[in-house]
Amino acid sequence: MNQVDAIQITSNDRAPLPPVAKGAPIVGNALDMARDPADFFVRMYQQYGPIFRIKILKDSYTVLAGPEANLFMAKYSKQLLRSREFWQGMVSEFGASKLLVSEDGDTHTQLRRVMKRGFARSALDGRFQELIRITEGILDEQWQPGNDVFVVQAMQRMVTEQLGMLMMNQSPGAHVDDIRTFIKRVLEVRVTKQRPAFYLKAPSYRRAKARCLALGQSIIDQHQPDPESPTYFLDDLLQASAADKGLIPDSDLVSEVLSPYFAGLDTVANTTSAMVYELLKHPEILVKLEAEAGAIFAGGEITPKTVRDEMPISYGVLMETLRLHPIAVAAMRNATQDFLFHGYQIREGEPLYMATTVSHFLPRFYEDPDVFDIERFHKPRAEHRQPGAFAPFGLGPHACLGAGLAETLIMLSMATLIHRRTLRLNPVDYQMKLSVAPTPGPEMKFKVRVIGQR
Repeated sequence: MNQVDAIQITSNDRAPLPPVAKGAPIVGNALDMARDPADFFVRMYQQYGPIFRIKILKDSYTVLAGPEANLFMAKYSKQLLRSREFWQGMVSEFGASKLLVSEDGDTHTQLRRVMKRGFARSALDGRFQELIRITEGILDEQWQPGNDVFVVQAMQRMVTEQLGMLMMNQSPGAHVDDIRTFIKRVLEVRVTKQRPAFYLKAPSYRRAKARCLALGQSIIDQHQPDPESPTYFLDDLLQASAADKGLIPDSDLVSEVLSPYFAGLDTVANTTSAMVYELLKHPEILVKLEAEAGAIFAGGEITPKTVRDEMPISYGVLMETLRLHPIAVAAMRNATQDFLFHGYQIREGEPLYMATTVSHFLPRFYEDPDVFDIERFHKPRAEHRQPGAFAPFGLGPHACLGAGLAETLIMLSMATLIHRRTLRLNPVDYQMKLSVAPTPGPEMKFKVRVIGQR
């Protein structure tokens, strides 16, 4: 059955329901999802195929997985899927009417257009040296020789400073812990439903939320447009709000101002942390990256052409980390109408997991998929170029708006770190453990020892 024939936009009462994945009594598949959702979805795909049902405590979901799901999302997302239900809890927690991630259709398109320039790769053009200075400042603050550094927390500190300065021209300063607490709890309770609602009543959370909302309002109040150093995201957001209160009312401004932290905190911090781990586990690749970083820093001004043409090792390390350690393991959606997917009935309103990263681990696409191999992304192999094979940033209308920005930011941040510091795992035989709350990534206990400075 080809991809076109596999999708029928119709209701068929004779069509079977998807098979149910075996699970434990009462909790269903919750424990497997809590341990490693990416591995769980791959195993279920191998056992049941591209569509199956799972149970997480009292809730049931249909999962569309693998390259079949990816090709479906790329073609049919706008027509057959919506996002609002899964994100509505976070919208309510902000006291907003809408967020970019919660909207579909024309409203989503309009909001995306407003924010596109600020989240684009080109938003960093002419600001690479500023990004490097910010990164070096964080290294001087936390990554000193002799220090043991908890990598995920340190990377969260780095990315919040980078996003704050580059997108809003304001440092989050002492608010990093507040941002971390607020984002983590909102996602766990209101979106992924990994925690019960009473977690949002904790005084520590309420304080963090209040401080984050105050930070967002302060960013708005203090912003002064600077034509010499434009912050496209904030400038464009405020201009759009002033021009169209129906699209971005005042009640939504704070939440949208804080959205880069929600979009980038876990995603960028977890990816860079996993990159550190893989590099220290693969010293032969680390040596190549050190040489590449040394060459670009010795070569004068770093430009977009530098990143595009002179950093193939950095690119390969990033892409392989995104493949093996995906942050957005699955997208959560609801069906907008009845349709058949590979012969199985899906009903309007049905909650769905779109397991887009299953393909990352399939040997039909990737030679030795469990091996960290940065050459697989370069020609002639280019394994990720096969249809449906690679989706670290999602697919369809809701694909990550800041994918290009994130790639450039991560590559230059890691080049700066590797060029300026010598690291080792602590302990040296450490094996990375996974944390999945709220998104998959290295555990908070993962640390390195800084053993040298350049």
